[in-house]
Amino acid sequence: MTQPGITRIGVAIDIPEPWGSALTRRRAEAGDPQAAWTPAHVTLLGPTEVAADALPAIEKHLESVASAQQPFTVHLRGTGTFRPITEVVFVTLAQGISECELLAEAITRSEDVNRDTRFPYHPHVTVAQDVPPEALDAVFEDLADFSARFEVAAFTLFSHGGEGPWRPRRDFPLGS
Repeated sequence: MTQPGITRIGVAIDIPEPWGSALTRRRAEAGDPQAAWTPAHVTLLGPTEVAADALPAIEKHLESVASAQQPFTVHLRGTGTFRPITEVVFVTLAQGISECELLAEAITRSEDVNRDTRFPYHPHVTVAQDVPPEALDAVFEDLADFSARFEVAAFTLFSHGGEGPWRPRRDFPLGS
């Protein structure tokens, strides 16, 4: 649970259908409890606590970031892992990496978004995390031939109250 006056936000690109539900379902099948709360996505800003009264300024900043980026194509292809550093298997981006990196960097330039990152930003779609090694191996193999290509026309600001799923707060159209 967050402190009074503090809210938790995240910014992400949703994975459209039919791929989003398929990747979320595969994550659930691996036994990853986050699948119930977090649909398949590419993170631009991971869970970050901010002052609740800073949300209007953050939204204005996100409008500016979105308007400076034209829509782009993401091609998801194959799997990768962060093991042995962290127990994560993900679907990789074969196209759209630099656009995601630019968006992520621009989003964190807000004085209201203080994000201390333990690891360098690497756009991906998590499909298994903190599950037994056999489950990680199975997801890695099952999705090795996965491929999906789609246009990204917006990103979404999400909020989380400490319980239940992340809730979409607002979409930010690109290039508008």
